[in-house]
Amino acid sequence: MSGHSKWHNIKLRKGKVDAQRGALFTKLSKEIILAAKNGSPDPEANYRLKMAVEKARENNMPADNIKRAIGRATGGAGEREIEEIRYEGYGPAGVAVIVDAATDNRNRTASELRFLFSRNDATLGETGSVGWMFAPRGIVEVEPGRLSEDELTEKALVDGVIDVRFGEVAEVVTEMQSLMAVKEALEAQGVRVRSAQLAMEPTQTVRPSAADAEKILSFLDALDEHEDVQHVYSNADFDDAQLEALA
Repeated sequence: MSGHSKWHNIKLRKGKVDAQRGALFTKLSKEIILAAKNGSPDPEANYRLKMAVEKARENNMPADNIKRAIGRATGGAGEREIEEIRYEGYGPAGVAVIVDAATDNRNRTASELRFLFSRNDATLGETGSVGWMFAPRGIVEVEPGRLSEDELTEKALVDGVIDVRFGEVAEVVTEMQSLMAVKEALEAQGVRVRSAQLAMEPTQTVRPSAADAEKILSFLDALDEHEDVQHVYSNADFDDAQLEALA
């Protein structure tokens, strides 16, 4: 499992995830807006929107909120337009970082993210500066339950699957275009799926030293908590013991 994903799962288990539901709903709404804006407003004809709506429902987002977000994307709410922007750079100890943001004020977001980078001994780079170290993938998070690693791997022998990372919460990594088909194939076999999303996976990783791990995780968390940031990806591969100690 990728380092930052492991960090989130540990925080979830220990109850250290941001408990402000309003902030979560804002991020979920923005993902729905972007998905509907870039495709059909019908979730059944737009798999990105379908995933966004499913995630919103899983987090108990009211149906009216979901409907308003779709309406905003199609020009029905009369509010400022939300745009999707990707930032790239290097974090503490030189780890590569990609930040996907959704904002109605490009200048404000760029300024605030530049400040976050600078105060954390990080450098905001140009477009493409670290993107070449990542590849677009689908990530299906599943709860293995009583399944062994071999049993889960066997169930994941589906077209489009690239890798299976076993753990308390396992990850099935897929080709981008195969994400929904793999999710549905796993569910059809009785595997409990927690989430399915598109992500940027590092093609090469670095293992931070114990001294650097806390600085890097603090930086990634600061990015995650920014109201305009939707996703954060890095090529840091943290040791499990480091993550448990810092959670």
